[in-house]
Amino acid sequence: MNVASLKHSRSLRRGVAAGAGALALTAAGVLTFGMTASATDSHRAGPKPTIVLEHGALDDASSWNGVIERLQHDGYPVIAPADPLRGVADDSAYLRSVIDHTKGDVILVGHSYGGETITQAGVDEPRVKALVYAAGLIPAVGESANQLIGQFPGSTLAQNVEPVPYTLPDGTKGTDIYLKADQYHHQFAADVPADKAALMEATQRPINAAALDEKATAAAWQTKPSWSIITEQDLNIPPAAQEFMAKRAHAHVTRVNSSHAVPVSHPDLVAKVIEQAAHATAE
Repeated sequence: MNVASLKHSRSLRRGVAAGAGALALTAAGVLTFGMTASATDSHRAGPKPTIVLEHGALDDASSWNGVIERLQHDGYPVIAPADPLRGVADDSAYLRSVIDHTKGDVILVGHSYGGETITQAGVDEPRVKALVYAAGLIPAVGESANQLIGQFPGSTLAQNVEPVPYTLPDGTKGTDIYLKADQYHHQFAADVPADKAALMEATQRPINAAALDEKATAAAWQTKPSWSIITEQDLNIPPAAQEFMAKRAHAHVTRVNSSHAVPVSHPDLVAKVIEQAAHATAE
């Protein structure tokens, strides 16, 4: 090898070494930045709030299954208690006991009549950071479910329910309301596959008829931020009623071409709105 070739070889090796050093420095810089950003985000985010999902009348907590899967995948603790569906005051008190049993911040989510119970249960509890209504009732003090549903045209619920009388051991009598089996799919869950709607019908939890006329005595949305998912093909709670309630509550609104069973037919969207509420109210 001549002198010129030797010099060129040494220069090339120095260049490669310098390049490798620069590459190593760059990689280290990216790694350090990534670790710092991750630690900062973790510090800012803190523990995720517990998402409490309250189902409504004529279905049960399994209607939240798709939403629960998505929230748990994203690291949120979730509780979906059974709503007794006996009356607004009793159901709200029961839900409040569930909230009291949780730790840390809470996001309350209500579907249908479950909106009434979260509205009342969330009052005067600073750990409840937000209310999310999925085709949910958002009553003001003194309003009932039947009043809000009947205030606007579009609901065909009344003609498709079946009243079933009951008698308690102490002799108290009442009436449970079921949705007729042959009307369940069309009335409640038109955009849900028929086989899944059949399971929903078979496992529906009836609501005490008196609960639908019981008036709210408190309204958490007056002091807490709220989100509302308005279901534009809803035959239970008319879209116009949902729009009225959401506007009055100054709720962040998402509209979707859905039946009343939006947690079942659109779990991705429902989970997304819940997470938006969680992010917006994080401290």
